[in-house]
Amino acid sequence: MDNSLTPVAIVTGFLLIYVVAVAVNLNTAIILLMFSLSPVLMIWMVIRVLKAVFEPAHTFEEKWYEDQ
Repeated sequence: MDNSLTPVAIVTGFLLIYVVAVAVNLNTAIILLMFSLSPVLMIWMVIRVLKAVFEPAHTFEEKWYEDQ
């Protein structure tokens, strides 16, 4: 897996666990703790993805909206 996709996978897994915890009516304290941690994880994911080194193969003018 690409290094920049690791935070996306972790946060997506956390989201799935949170949704299942709410669906099965887990302990309210655990659900509130997970809900409190979710903004921190989301900010961490966004920063890691935006700072990832990405070299595009085409310029914006070459592949504008990929409709060629």
